[in-house]
Amino acid sequence: MIDITLAAIIVFLISLVISAIIIYVVTKLFGEKEGFGTALLTAFIGAIIYAATYYFLKPELGWLASLIGGIAWLIALGFLYSIGWLKALGIALIVWIIAAFVSFFIPTMIGPL
Repeated sequence: MIDITLAAIIVFLISLVISAIIIYVVTKLFGEKEGFGTALLTAFIGAIIYAATYYFLKPELGWLASLIGGIAWLIALGFLYSIGWLKALGIALIVWIIAAFVSFFIPTMIGPL
């Protein structure tokens, strides 16, 4: 039985919105015309992809799960924004850098849940 708490759901939703904002801003910088809904869908699909790869590959293969999840997310990003591999890779790299920077500060700002 999976024990999902209200706090876990709130943290997931907040992180989903933050990820979507980052994706939205970065894709706008790259000249994409899609709206915030596409960014939100992209963030949600990314979360599902990473959760699935980690679930099936187990923690011992975390590096492989990250690699496969990253490639799958690039495919999803390219499909959702109708862009090529290189542009998807450029967007993904900027998104990952900004997300890493933001995740360094956000957890210490909100305190323990």
